[in-house]
Amino acid sequence: MDKGSGMNVIIASDHAGFELKERIIAALRQQGRTVDDVGTHSPQPANWVEFGALAAARVAAHPQHAVGILICGSGIGMSIVANRFPGVRAALCHTEEAARVARQHNDANVLALGARVLDPAAALRIVAVFLETPFAGGRHQTRLDYLRDQVEKKT
Repeated sequence: MDKGSGMNVIIASDHAGFELKERIIAALRQQGRTVDDVGTHSPQPANWVEFGALAAARVAAHPQHAVGILICGSGIGMSIVANRFPGVRAALCHTEEAARVARQHNDANVLALGARVLDPAAALRIVAVFLETPFAGGRHQTRLDYLRDQVEKKT
């Protein structure tokens, strides 16, 4: 499934990712995308777990209609919290190629970014690739079925 313009983008950050989140929101809205900003809403110290969990829960509740973008200093914390939710496949991407493969092979539905390790222009390119790349299906779907049926059911 293409995670493109028809998908609701749920976005969250902690304080370290706040400025990059604001830039991404502006770019997505300029493209006409629907963006749901669940916080944080200032650069004041904020708990990445709280905001990452809020966004991931929303993606998990609407997997056919939503994709997430989570931003913290490194992106690692946000990817950890997001992947705790059944049905969420969060990918920490530092390159456009990683974003492409995350979508094509893993049907990733949450993109984690590190604001302290990416320049804003690179982050915007990564977001664009993530949102526009369709899932390839085929042998990759078999792996996701196994994940759903054998791994997620046991947790």
